[in-house]
Amino acid sequence: MAARLDSHYVRLAAAVPLHADPDAVAEVLTNGPDRWAVREDMPGRRRYAVDLRLRLGGDSAALTTFRKAALVDLGPVCAVGGSYVAEIGWRAGTAAPLFPVFSGELRIGPEVLAIAGLYAPPGGALGRMADRALLHVAASGTARWLLTELDRAALGTAG
Repeated sequence: MAARLDSHYVRLAAAVPLHADPDAVAEVLTNGPDRWAVREDMPGRRRYAVDLRLRLGGDSAALTTFRKAALVDLGPVCAVGGSYVAEIGWRAGTAAPLFPVFSGELRIGPEVLAIAGLYAPPGGALGRMADRALLHVAASGTARWLLTELDRAALGTAG
């Protein structure tokens, strides 16, 4: 029987098709994408300063793009079966109490790049209602952007 999730946390799962070689994505995770500034090396993980993006309307026909300064933490990349797995987390770089903190796992499969984990919407019960109404869509879109950015970095076309 699965453990019951505390009602304050929200599951986040996102996946994108993998276009790069899984080994190349694992290398990007190990060394960091070229465009990401290393903010801090910590034992067993590396922190990057990144502008997370949410594109409304999709990549090819984006109506607008929202950006948020964030700190992305990547743990060591481990080979597991035919995949690679790494811990991943992110938090806002500014106005931190207004944005959720995410903690999860990034999986590089032969055909899919995926994130799964948890976050707690800020603002208590009101924040959870806003998350159910709209913000979870934004969190999922941001996660897909991050996955796509890692895939593009492994292909050498990030931007």
